[in-house]
Amino acid sequence: MDFRLTSEQRLLQESVRAVVDKKIIPIFKRNDPAKPLPKEERRALVKVAAAQGLTSVRIPERHGGNGMSALEYGLIREMMPASVAFGIAGQEGPALRICMGGNEEQIERYVPGLIAGDILGASGTTEPGSGSDPRGAKTRAVQDGDHWLVTGHKMWVSGAYNCDIMLTAASIGKNEKGHNRLLWLVVDQSESPFFTSKTPTMGLRQGAMGEAIFDNCRVPSKNVIGGEGTASRVLQDTWLLQRPGFGMVAVGMAQRALDAATEYAGQREMFGRKIGGFQLVQELLAESAAAVMTSRLLCYKALQAIDNDEPDKVHLSAMSKRYSIATCTRAVSLCMEVFGAMGISTELGLEELYRDIRMLPIPDGTNQILTLIEGREITGISAIR
Repeated sequence: MDFRLTSEQRLLQESVRAVVDKKIIPIFKRNDPAKPLPKEERRALVKVAAAQGLTSVRIPERHGGNGMSALEYGLIREMMPASVAFGIAGQEGPALRICMGGNEEQIERYVPGLIAGDILGASGTTEPGSGSDPRGAKTRAVQDGDHWLVTGHKMWVSGAYNCDIMLTAASIGKNEKGHNRLLWLVVDQSESPFFTSKTPTMGLRQGAMGEAIFDNCRVPSKNVIGGEGTASRVLQDTWLLQRPGFGMVAVGMAQRALDAATEYAGQREMFGRKIGGFQLVQELLAESAAAVMTSRLLCYKALQAIDNDEPDKVHLSAMSKRYSIATCTRAVSLCMEVFGAMGISTELGLEELYRDIRMLPIPDGTNQILTLIEGREITGISAIR
């Protein structure tokens, strides 16, 4: 068993880190840190990422993507702060789901534009009354000739604010068990206008997190992705990889905090000596380093299980996101303590890192839902249904 990355994998991470630090982070820095990026600045961010292939990591090569492995996807995500990961999610997520459920005409119409940043996208699943249970969606789609009339409210959608299209899950009725029959539709602002707004949040304040309201929005039937059941299947398949992906984002953020705290501990003097020589400061660093390492290795295990289609991949996927984000959030907090009062200053930037990492438990399964998934995989008994 070899835990070392190959030279190619190390080069991949180094190149992504360089692009993020030199070309993407400056876009955030030149804009108001308390407001979402203007639409054209968001597009500029996506185009920089697209030029490096970061918006098409999981897209099959036959559709213009990189078709990388799950592990390579995770290695890339580790190099992305949450603001960057969420900024790209509105592109790759809808593009991948259209590839997985759409026909060739739909893929050709939307995927190249999403990958290139010519189309700004979003995926709308969560609603005011149905977050962890997408089958409880109240957004409705009613067929009207060669169109569907969509009415409903989506919220907590990455990329919703100022998006061009939203891949939207809507119910077309109930099945014999009383569950919603879900349909995916691409709602395109250019032909089916809908209202969007920014949702103020603790972190990711420059992001496009928001909500959308559809009021008898007329969507052409040609924009229906797949058929009944496609939405549920595609959601499950994409969540499987995105969960350890978010875990790796947390790992990367905690590593940045640890690097900064370690450097500071070797420079800052108190009581006539470097604070890195004090046992309690060393404890803060040791706990943080252990959190980063264990989280990274667990995510690697989950990503490898997905690549190899191992039977425990669902269990490991849920475990890796839940454990890594919780552990790395604590690590960032511990690293802030190394800096003392400076740790809570906006000048240092760790407080922003902490606010952003605190956003990660929400998408693709809360800690509680992931715990129930793990419990089901262990016992074979679902606590939900």
